[in-house]
Amino acid sequence: MATDRNVAPVIVKRKKVIVAGGHHGGAWKVAYADFVTAMMAFFMLMWLLNATTEKQRKGIADYFSPTAPISRLSSGSDGMFMGDSVFAADVLPRMGVGASALQEIPEETTSDEVEAQDFTFKEVQDVLLGLSGESMLEDKWLRHVVTRVTDEGLVLEFFDAEDDPLFTNGAEPTQLMRDIAYSVREASKLLENDVAIECHTAKVPLVRLEDPAWDWSAERAFAFSDLLVGYGFARDRLRRLTAYGDREPVVENPMGARNNRLELVFLRF
Repeated sequence: MATDRNVAPVIVKRKKVIVAGGHHGGAWKVAYADFVTAMMAFFMLMWLLNATTEKQRKGIADYFSPTAPISRLSSGSDGMFMGDSVFAADVLPRMGVGASALQEIPEETTSDEVEAQDFTFKEVQDVLLGLSGESMLEDKWLRHVVTRVTDEGLVLEFFDAEDDPLFTNGAEPTQLMRDIAYSVREASKLLENDVAIECHTAKVPLVRLEDPAWDWSAERAFAFSDLLVGYGFARDRLRRLTAYGDREPVVENPMGARNNRLELVFLRF
């Protein structure tokens, strides 16, 4: 059969009708789910901040903050830091490097015991700072001292002034540091609490080949504990020594002298 090539082809056009209010994709659902998740996390954070004590929050912060628990003691076992494994469940809370789910939670201290300890801590503060009229520290030293009572215990913080450091040549105690250590030893006679020593340093300029901040904070903690023991403080009352290096400055300038500080904590029973 012959084909008529002159016949024009037939073109069929189909129109797609979109009804208003139809499906527009699910991207908004993902964004909304992310928003709800973020809000849930925020409210959980606020609840935790309200439901935990300062000591518990410090334990959580210590878990994420690099610190170096230090000790010269060794039992000859296969671990470091007093001969124990640093990963043992019963050691982590004691050494101040974080919390452990296996830690045995002590019984709650009664309110009367807390009030009695707070009263004793206040007496020590008064004696050290001269609020009772018989200060162990001279007026020129008081600008180096801050005290506070926390959930962990009585904190005595000693820090450098711009023209008056506590240590020279890295970790050599000045006479000021020796006098402060003697005063702390005398004040400790009013308490039977064990103590913890925490040392912080200011950031050093990057022109140095090696950063000495960690070494200095560890050596200064040792030097201060040696001064206390030398003045008659019982060594077995030293619960822990912790070096923080330059990781927790207290002033905006990380190299400020105020960041060079020692914290001695009389721990609650």
